[in-house]
Amino acid sequence: MYLLKNLLVLSAVLCVAWATPMGERVVGGHDAVPKQFPYQISLRRNHSHSCGGSIIDKRWILTAAHCVVEEGTVPFPAELFTIRAGTINRIAGGVIINVKRIFVHPGYVIYNDLALLELEEELEYSETIQPIELAEEEVPAGSDVIISGWGLTEHAGANLPITMQWYTVSALSKLGCSSKIGFYTDALICLDHPSGSGACNGDSGGPAVYDGKLVGVAGFVIIKCGSSRPDGYAKVAYNIEWIRETMAQA
Repeated sequence: MYLLKNLLVLSAVLCVAWATPMGERVVGGHDAVPKQFPYQISLRRNHSHSCGGSIIDKRWILTAAHCVVEEGTVPFPAELFTIRAGTINRIAGGVIINVKRIFVHPGYVIYNDLALLELEEELEYSETIQPIELAEEEVPAGSDVIISGWGLTEHAGANLPITMQWYTVSALSKLGCSSKIGFYTDALICLDHPSGSGACNGDSGGPAVYDGKLVGVAGFVIIKCGSSRPDGYAKVAYNIEWIRETMAQA
């Protein structure tokens, strides 16, 4: 299973490692209901849930680069991956479609943590399968943002939830983000939450939504899941040209 990336900031040193399943109630305490998140998919590697993702077109999924890379910006073979769409149940329902090709953002290191997945066949839109519009503007500081996924939900948890979870977090300003995590880039959106909540292992690549539009893709947590620090999401608006150009040229 791929894990949400964990960043530990000590003085001026930035250390990157995989997150450990820590925190009390992460992602959030709310069971999703059918049709609530028709754009959310489960990204599966070798038939097991590994990350989240968002439907942005009948043949395209947007997820996190670290969910699909083998080394650097080189992806694993696409045939290892499938998606499950059209259900809030992690292990049943909906449809399963093979991934045909993987496109990793060329600027991915810690930032620009994005990948596009081209599907082998088109999704059929329905009440439970719908694309989400890409945001082109900044999220106002203090705005409520909805995150969702099948990440771990309790301290030292060993099992992912069956039912999709969702939670409301708050967008931080550039200054607010920098003051809480010690760095900032325009490619990043920081989403604040109380201690014991937020994103965790299994939520990587999942959506952050404001005003009905996709504004972020789950990338990393600071120190541990459920810490008092905000979570880092790749900013969709900052990378929208790469997303559209990649889809058009494929």
